[in-house]
Amino acid sequence: AAAAEPGAAPGGGSVPVLFCFSVFARPSSVPHGAGYELLIQKFLSLYGDQIDMHRKFVVQLFAEEWSQYIDLPKGFVVSERCKVRLVPLQIQITTLGNLTPSSTVFFCCDMQERFRPAIKYFGDIISVGQRLLQGARLLGIPVIVTEQYPKGLGSTVQEIDLTGAKLVLPKTKFSMVLPEVEAALAEIPGVRSIVLFGVETHVCIQQTALELIGRGLEVHIVADATSSRSMMDRMFALERLARTGIIVTTSEAILLQLVADKEHPKFKEIQNLIKASAPESGLLSKV
Repeated sequence: AAAAEPGAAPGGGSVPVLFCFSVFARPSSVPHGAGYELLIQKFLSLYGDQIDMHRKFVVQLFAEEWSQYIDLPKGFVVSERCKVRLVPLQIQITTLGNLTPSSTVFFCCDMQERFRPAIKYFGDIISVGQRLLQGARLLGIPVIVTEQYPKGLGSTVQEIDLTGAKLVLPKTKFSMVLPEVEAALAEIPGVRSIVLFGVETHVCIQQTALELIGRGLEVHIVADATSSRSMMDRMFALERLARTGIIVTTSEAILLQLVADKEHPKFKEIQNLIKASAPESGLLSKV
């Protein structure tokens, strides 16, 4: 534990902690007995905009005994006033993109009727979207759906079956990361990966993806279920997102990664979904 100082909280309540990151230092507090995970959450709440989630970090504690920072001791809990800092390491973490049904949520973004005439290859991304949602139902994966200003732009197209969706929400914000969505994610234990598809690639998809990775989630964008009015906008959005560590992939790759084994009890049903290949539309040459 940290060296005793005046103001320590004996056995309960909150403990004052100085959180240091880069050139910043902000006083705050954490509950007595808080450990590493709570310290990290506090750093994210204070400095989320400055922290690159694709870096590895070390949390260090200021030790009076040495008059300098030391790596946080194993099993450390906050029992008295202390000073901690977050130090980014130079190595980048490679995003592996492993998917398991229990840690995955599907996001279906703004697949609405009024977009039908405007979005390139909209019929193709509808059919792939249907396949993804059927797969989600088979594998018990939660689905979150948004509709951009449905009063003016209509509801989700009829071809897409939203049976069993965890949330279907109207929005005016471009990103899908609404307070209700964040609350729903917080209710699902162990969420690590978001599979994201819909329209438009360079607006709602891009802004959603960037907000999600900013919260430490891994994002998979389904290229054959994602489009825009302009192929140039779509292409540069996907290139930009891939450079930030977001995984740009396909519906078949996603579904087979989620079952992972021919012996999976739902493999045959997933195989039936993908027997007909996804449409090889003009999206292919423009990624």
